[in-house]
Amino acid sequence: MNIMTTSLITSTELQNKREKFIPRGVSNGNLNIAHKASGATVKDIDGNEWIDFAGAIGTLNVGHSHPKVTEAVNHQTEKFLHTGFNVLMYKGYIELAEKLCEITPGNFDKQALLLNSGAEAVENAVKVSRRYTNRQAVVSFTRGFHGRTNMTMGMTSKVKPYKFGFGPFTPEVYQAPYPYTYHKQEGMSEEAYIDQVIEEFKDFFISTVAPENVACVVMEPVQGEGGFVIPPKKFVQAVSAFCKEHGIVFVADEIQTGFGRTGTLFAMEQFDVVPDLVTVSKSLAAGLPLSGVVGKKEIMDAANPGELGGTYAGSPVACAAALAVIDIIEEENLLQKSEIKGKKIETKLHDLAGKYAFVGEIRRLGSMVAVEIVQDRISKKPDKVKTGGIIKYANENGLLLLSAGIKSNVVRFLAPLVITDEELEKGLAILENAFANFS
Repeated sequence: MNIMTTSLITSTELQNKREKFIPRGVSNGNLNIAHKASGATVKDIDGNEWIDFAGAIGTLNVGHSHPKVTEAVNHQTEKFLHTGFNVLMYKGYIELAEKLCEITPGNFDKQALLLNSGAEAVENAVKVSRRYTNRQAVVSFTRGFHGRTNMTMGMTSKVKPYKFGFGPFTPEVYQAPYPYTYHKQEGMSEEAYIDQVIEEFKDFFISTVAPENVACVVMEPVQGEGGFVIPPKKFVQAVSAFCKEHGIVFVADEIQTGFGRTGTLFAMEQFDVVPDLVTVSKSLAAGLPLSGVVGKKEIMDAANPGELGGTYAGSPVACAAALAVIDIIEEENLLQKSEIKGKKIETKLHDLAGKYAFVGEIRRLGSMVAVEIVQDRISKKPDKVKTGGIIKYANENGLLLLSAGIKSNVVRFLAPLVITDEELEKGLAILENAFANFS
């Protein structure tokens, strides 16, 4: 009788292989090796455990390995893995397109295009906007992040690490001003500041690019990598109105804000604005690669056959996961839970603000929460070093945590919306220790 033995590979061996075979340009905030994950808890191959406040950079609103998602995925894999929608259509793509057209903002005829990644969705939103308007220019915003492809790097603000040394970038891409009320001029009222930025936005189309040349304006309803900066409603509405006035396609990049993260299904709902197009990805498919562009039929339908798509675009397995995700959000009241969980995180941060002078502005929309780490509250100067220390301590002590911000001084929270009270309290306790360690 032959006995087969399986040698267990250690974390150290895998870490060494990672260093040897994977470019250092692929960053790792945590060098442990994942083994199993459920809900908001992740375990590594050595038995260590983390509470997940990172959510795989916002892709896991319904948590790790949700039973309904894994069931849907397993059911699909038993049928077939892929046919290529451009070769032979399948039910999941069509049903998901229909569902996305139903749930995204706007009471008008819509169509949906499915793709693989967030950056790919943004690029295709640009493609269809250009095709529809017969214009070339694209406008994004300062501090914005839209991806790592050549086009989306050009639309992204932060130079290091995203853009440095990778140019030249796609031409006819411009970045307009975006409000940041925490850093407004001292002594200026918030209302005056908002009006000023709106005027700067309009002036931008005089000094930088003519509106007649602009195909689309692409806006994150809440800036993600930029530091979870929440714009005033008046500004978002002014941008939308300007686009309508000048025949510019208004694109909402809801890749990080979508599917309940901000307490509504899509963040734009909270600004009383209906975009022409919406880009979706991240939590759409609970961690499987899937993205989409959804919006007005006349814009989406402007391209000719063969001009849109891709080999793996709209994977049937990912579509099965996404349809399950949308059901879970409704069945488990995750929009309400998003607000409740986010409020608990915000409350803890205010408690920490009462103890530590380096806690700056606390920002929240639903469970999209962030806190600025500053040298002091008077100067509001960013403290990148302290922020990095807090993140490092958390990751070394059982809490997956991420930073953000153009100056890398923002701690951001993207915990799964299904996180239990026990998991949340455990994570917040580790967070408190992390702050205390740098007081």
